[in-house]
Amino acid sequence: MSPLRLLPLPLALAAALLSGPSAGSAAARTAPEPARTTPTPELTRLYTPAANPDASRHVLDLRREGRRADAAKILAMVRTPHAVWYGDQTPADIERDTRAVVSDAEDDLAVPVLALYNIPGRDCSNYSGGGASTTAEYKAWIDAVARGIGGREALVVLEPDALALLPADCGQDDAAGTRTAARYTEVNYAVDTLEPLARTKVYLDTGHPAWHSVNSIVPRLVKGGVARATGFYTNASNYQTDDANAWYGKLISACLAHVAAGGDPAGCPAQSAPRATALAWIQDNVPDPSGMKHFVTDSSRNGRGPWTPPAGKYTDAQDWCNPPGRGLGARPTLSTGDPLHDARLWIKTPGESDGLCLRGTAGPQDPERGTVDPKAGEWFREQALELVHLAVPPIDTP
Repeated sequence: MSPLRLLPLPLALAAALLSGPSAGSAAARTAPEPARTTPTPELTRLYTPAANPDASRHVLDLRREGRRADAAKILAMVRTPHAVWYGDQTPADIERDTRAVVSDAEDDLAVPVLALYNIPGRDCSNYSGGGASTTAEYKAWIDAVARGIGGREALVVLEPDALALLPADCGQDDAAGTRTAARYTEVNYAVDTLEPLARTKVYLDTGHPAWHSVNSIVPRLVKGGVARATGFYTNASNYQTDDANAWYGKLISACLAHVAAGGDPAGCPAQSAPRATALAWIQDNVPDPSGMKHFVTDSSRNGRGPWTPPAGKYTDAQDWCNPPGRGLGARPTLSTGDPLHDARLWIKTPGESDGLCLRGTAGPQDPERGTVDPKAGEWFREQALELVHLAVPPIDTP
């Protein structure tokens, strides 16, 4: 008996509705396929993977409650293209899973976004801690990803927080900086393994514009091998506005070009500098923009911009962690109108929790919500409804 038939019929129906365009065929596809005999067409849209299974239960429950408009909005959200996250799988599993997704995306004439999240010491061992145990283990995992992608198209968002949150930043390194050095080795290995694939583009982590200054993150990108990558990304899983992200991206790209020509990153304008001053600096210091690095941004939850915590209320407000009153941002696209800005993406899967947010309190409840937030990556019904109700622009439903 098919496993799908073991589900109650309404749940099976919802699961089918929430799946990606050809997700069923992708799940069954585990062996390499023969190469195409015809030229590969240009892919101009982004891939929609199967949704979080708990989203289907959420949709069904809303329908049972007579909340069909809310159900339609959640359905529209999860049917919007978003990244596929990978981390903690064995090499055999990750090779099989990535091959299935990139093959399915190719059949759909769409570009898949793969968020690779398996670096040792991931998230400073906090809410999203985990990842490979050693550098050797990580290299084997990246090798398996490369085999899974093969010659098919993929856009790789490489290791969120890997460069913006180094082991040295969270007290997890020794005096010699051994773990931070290993982090750079791991990121460089991933770049050198994945970027040379025929149709893969790799982007490196910058955090977001309210975190590192331009002249702080640029040296990290250089050490991480950005010169050999397609570029970088910003705002993954965060809430900064599209304008702030695009400006940050342009400044980083200009500073990287300046450094590549022998300049000092300390002289690059920060994102807080007056824009007219920064533009004049770019004109003077980057006369040839053709070599500037490209970037992508995350607009999954930034429709209302970042959350401003109540003044003096928390010792650690965790403004990045399931903040209240946020909305979906602009829909993903490969056409941003900016030649440096390759794509606006939904990197973070909207509707999935950031973790158990305590905001400096004893918990276990999130004091902003009065509930215990789901663990990182689990479906968060309250937040999912907030995101669709407060989306900017509004989310379209049939």
